[in-house]
Amino acid sequence: MNGSGLRVSIVIPTLDEASLIAGTVAHARALGPQEVIVADGGSSDGTADAARRAGAKVVPAPAGRGPQQNAGARASRGDALLFLHADTRLPEGALARVSRVLADPRVALGAFRLGFDREDSGTRFLVFGADLRARLFALPYGDQALFLRRETFERLGGFREIPIMEDLCLVRRAKRVGRVVLAPERVRTSPRRYDRNGLVRNMLLNWGSASLFAMGVGPERLLRFRR
Repeated sequence: MNGSGLRVSIVIPTLDEASLIAGTVAHARALGPQEVIVADGGSSDGTADAARRAGAKVVPAPAGRGPQQNAGARASRGDALLFLHADTRLPEGALARVSRVLADPRVALGAFRLGFDREDSGTRFLVFGADLRARLFALPYGDQALFLRRETFERLGGFREIPIMEDLCLVRRAKRVGRVVLAPERVRTSPRRYDRNGLVRNMLLNWGSASLFAMGVGPERLLRFRR
């Protein structure tokens, strides 16, 4: 419990994240007594063992964020579900904020603001873009730690088990049944994928993919577009 009686299950999808997962699980558990579930997509580097040692419940799942997060949700017992990436840390007071946001019956889904564990001109620009997107369109991405009531998640049918855009697909469906709320606190995530693929290239791919998805382009075609 986190002070309001709302029990939050934190679900973390992983694939070969042995170097990060123990720290992420420990940080999540330190926020308060709640359930942390790692849904592993077949890691070969000891991720599952590292997660168990850190105190997480580990469940196997087919690879892919959609099926992994669904498997974690099925194995959980919380009243609310929070989906956390393996390279992301929640802000202090995150569970209390989840309870406050979801106490409003008009809210279907919430998320935190984007932040990075490194601050420079590139990450500041990414934060600006994410804040603008959320303010104009109420479309947080999965790296912003999406959360919602279990009953809402089940009503929406969970994540679509598609190769890309499972997060935006869930958010768009949530907007049809209630409000999408952005909490004032920020997660701290790694900029590693931007470093690996190039900040501008990755940002343009994200924006382009989201725009094409909104226009009805299927996830399989989007995956080819991103390659």
